[in-house]
Amino acid sequence: MRRIPSVQTLAMLAAVAFLLVGVLGFVPGFTVHYGKLSFAGHGSGAELFGIFQVSVLHNLVHLAFGVVGAVLARTADGARRFLLVGGIVYLAIWMLGVSNGGGWIPVNYADDWLHFLLGIGLIGLGFAASRRAEPEPRPA
Repeated sequence: MRRIPSVQTLAMLAAVAFLLVGVLGFVPGFTVHYGKLSFAGHGSGAELFGIFQVSVLHNLVHLAFGVVGAVLARTADGARRFLLVGGIVYLAIWMLGVSNGGGWIPVNYADDWLHFLLGIGLIGLGFAASRRAEPEPRPA
């Protein structure tokens, strides 16, 4: 039988990734132009890895999303909900970014497309891990 990672494992991995990104957003070196880190808005000049525009609020949102994911990953239903709803939230953030809405969170071109990929990826993981593993065909 093919082994499909559990939805809880995938949700916990996603949650840990968001926690890590949230923490790294506060670490000079990982965040370039750290002195230009503002609380919120498009005026923040700090960039995580020199690519993704971040602010204090942006980093706190990543940390909160990671905490919520870690808590919800304790059950299969919670993990599935985290991945699916989280993916929808990230697609909404992508739409805000590409339409220049949501001036409260700094986003640039790289952020916009990362949010799109995260949204699609989280939803995909939620659906893929929710499927039951199918037995492999037996050789004849």
